[in-house]
Amino acid sequence: MTQTTLKTAQHLTGLSDTALADYFVSAGDLLAEEHAILGAAIRTIIATGRPLTHKEIILQLIDEIEATKNVVRSDVIRKTLEIVVDHTLDDI
Repeated sequence: MTQTTLKTAQHLTGLSDTALADYFVSAGDLLAEEHAILGAAIRTIIATGRPLTHKEIILQLIDEIEATKNVVRSDVIRKTLEIVVDHTLDDI
């Protein structure tokens, strides 16, 4: 397991369910770029003092898609966003 995977999994422990963390951990290095994107989004959320929720992660990823001019990076962020949406429960 890569260092990025470990950092991402540690940040995800703050979420109310573990489906997202379990998915990324089980994928190993296959989703290394997505791990890095998700980890950066989580660190940004925590650094700005916002609560770590699925909604905040989704909003942060959308902000990153809108801010990037790099088409390849945009595609990786979009894939990360799809994974987050597909593997999380609604925040209550």
